Amino acid sequence: MSPIDKNTPAQVLVHNYASHIKGKVILTTGVSPGSLGSYFVQSIAAAEPRCLILAGRNRSKIQQTADEIKASHPSVETRLVEIDLASFESVRQAAAEINSWPDIPAIDVVVNNAAIMATEYALSREGVESQFATNHLGPFLLTNLIMGKVLAARSPRVVMVTSDGHRLSGIRFTDYNFDNGKVYNRWLAYGQTKTANMLMAIALAEKLAARNLLAFSLHPGVIFTNIASHLEDLDSSFKELGALDRAQGNPEGWKGLDPKPLETGVSTHIYAAFDPDLAEHNGKYLIDCHVADPWVDTVKPWATSPIEAERLWKLSEELVGEKFTY
Repeated sequence: MSPIDKNTPAQVLVHNYASHIKGKVILTTGVSPGSLGSYFVQSIAAAEPRCLILAGRNRSKIQQTADEIKASHPSVETRLVEIDLASFESVRQAAAEINSWPDIPAIDVVVNNAAIMATEYALSREGVESQFATNHLGPFLLTNLIMGKVLAARSPRVVMVTSDGHRLSGIRFTDYNFDNGKVYNRWLAYGQTKTANMLMAIALAEKLAARNLLAFSLHPGVIFTNIASHLEDLDSSFKELGALDRAQGNPEGWKGLDPKPLETGVSTHIYAAFDPDLAEHNGKYLIDCHVADPWVDTVKPWATSPIEAERLWKLSEELVGEKFTY
């Protein structure tokens, strides 16, 4: 197996883990063209998975990704699932559809990749700040509703795509809605959701390790994809982020961005989903194809606390209106 680091392209990872990808059923959210999710599923298609379940809000866009997979790897089956992660009703409908498939009794890997970033203040249909609803509560509900099929797999994994943006905020347990927008900061709200992604992986590992589940969160790096397409003035937006980092004393406030291309941007996705040696690191946060080192990498304690993870689990159950006890 070739050695891997932050510059290792996706194709090398797929080659390394080909035997662990072949024949697997993998569900990925956020797979519209130009996204990390789309590049991830197209990359792993080369290793002949059994089925790629493509979940996204816009059916025509996920169909484009399915068509590209069909053109390059015609033997790989794809299934399309429409889902709006900001809507609990949509998530429940999507989960019911997935659970209704008799020919797919197990899902080997779930990659919660979809997200929005630094959007203007808005509430979901259920009255939750939109970034928190889309980036955390939607994936939380979806993953738990299909957990029966996940746990039916021989070596199930759940991957949460987070960000080193978790540095910006812990969970605002008593004010996740930013006082109805009165104290809203779009970057703090984004940071809260990325902390939530990390805490969800910790909670899943804690609750379901005994049932063979592995769960990880990961920072893919800075990659310019369609997640930032709504930011009309990128320079101004990232200056705003830098000012917030400086106010908090984060070193990122004095550094320039170091973007990655898509070829290496999804490498940690592949590492998290398929590396066979990660079992001893269940629940951990990954970056640049390694387990993050809090002495070297940006890892905030509020995003690695099992106490915070359990608090968030309980809050999430309350907000989605359903308990998940394992």
